[in-house]
Amino acid sequence: MSRKIVAIGGGENGRLQDDGSRNPYETAPMDLEIIRLTGKNKPNFLFLGHANTGVQEGYFSVMVDIYNKMYSCECRILHSDDLADRTKAQELINWADIIYVGGGNTRSMIELWKTTEFDEVLTKAFEDGKVMCGVSAGANCWFSSCSSDALQIEQNDPNAPLIKVDALGLVDGLFTPHCDEKDRLNHMKDLLQTEDTIGIAMSNCAAIVIVDDEFRIITSDASYHGIEAYGIKAYWENGEYVQEKIEQSNELKKLNDLLSKY
Repeated sequence: MSRKIVAIGGGENGRLQDDGSRNPYETAPMDLEIIRLTGKNKPNFLFLGHANTGVQEGYFSVMVDIYNKMYSCECRILHSDDLADRTKAQELINWADIIYVGGGNTRSMIELWKTTEFDEVLTKAFEDGKVMCGVSAGANCWFSSCSSDALQIEQNDPNAPLIKVDALGLVDGLFTPHCDEKDRLNHMKDLLQTEDTIGIAMSNCAAIVIVDDEFRIITSDASYHGIEAYGIKAYWENGEYVQEKIEQSNELKKLNDLLSKY
């Protein structure tokens, strides 16, 4: 089975605001790619809101609006409280074609997964060919480590520092979401000084699609954020910091080329 990841750096999903307006739906190309990768017209969609446990049902309802009402997928949710029931969690994972992880606090989510050994379930699902995907924290989690705003969320303080979080390690690299936003790229640069690895950063409305040992970058209209969406590869070599944009392409390219310094 092919191993598949779609890691989305950020973007609006059309959710309803308190004033009755809706944010734009920016992640359509990513959602369509996720569905395409299943090889099914109406795949089973499983939502994990474990990075934002206080709004799991509300977040899920937004994803149902997309994946069920727009794309005719059957949708289910695996609540964080259900992870203690290994049988129930495994049944839902077995049912799913798509495992979609929502945004929020990456650190608390990874800690929950490791405590319940759900990280092992997800790793097996990846090996079994499920489409592993998500946005922000739901993109961070698939990499060896990531730049996270966990402290900002925990302290309710946008000025709290970004931190490094170790994740599942399905992809060997350090991931940074929302890299068009304040301090994100600088934090990745600082982390890479002590990490002998490649940094991969995605802006809002950009995603990296990985299929086995190949990858490509896809983007959508990011005018709402005042940018053109992009991806970044970065690393330190011989005391010099190298940072370059990753070319968007319809063709898959070699993942080893992306994850190496040469």
